[in-house]
Amino acid sequence: MSRETGFSMIEVLVALVLISIGVLGMVAMQGRTIQYTQESVQRNAAAMLASDLMEIMRADPDAVLNLRAQLREDSVYYKAKGSDFPAAPARCAPLPADAKERLGCWAQQASKDLPGASALLNSQFYICRSPTPGTCDNTKGSAIEIQVAWRAMDGACFNASDSTLCTYSVRSEL
Repeated sequence: MSRETGFSMIEVLVALVLISIGVLGMVAMQGRTIQYTQESVQRNAAAMLASDLMEIMRADPDAVLNLRAQLREDSVYYKAKGSDFPAAPARCAPLPADAKERLGCWAQQASKDLPGASALLNSQFYICRSPTPGTCDNTKGSAIEIQVAWRAMDGACFNASDSTLCTYSVRSEL
């Protein structure tokens, strides 16, 4: 009997170690869940912004389509990488009648909804006529391509040159 003293204590300690490892694993999974939820919210915001702009353009065919119902080469909605968005008016609700002001309001909303987007509006956002995915040529193509960008945690994005820069692009026919 004397040789078995302390056996119950060892069982309790082993159980405590196993429970501690399980709790640590659950905490790690919860941390990852929060991170992935935040990334999902950002990607959803980017998709909604691109969709909203596409619908704004569809609602204003005179600014996007020519008399033959083909995409214009010089729409006020087009924005090249490296160029500025038009300034937003003092009020964006209700949506302004002028196309440039609508685009300015959209850019203002993008800078509010996406983290770090205000610094990327000039360099990473573009809206163009696109013959093939990722290619802007305002003289060719029947699709509109919109790209939005935002900053995320390191490694959250799969951009080869900058792992903190996330982009979302959408192409659609009007």
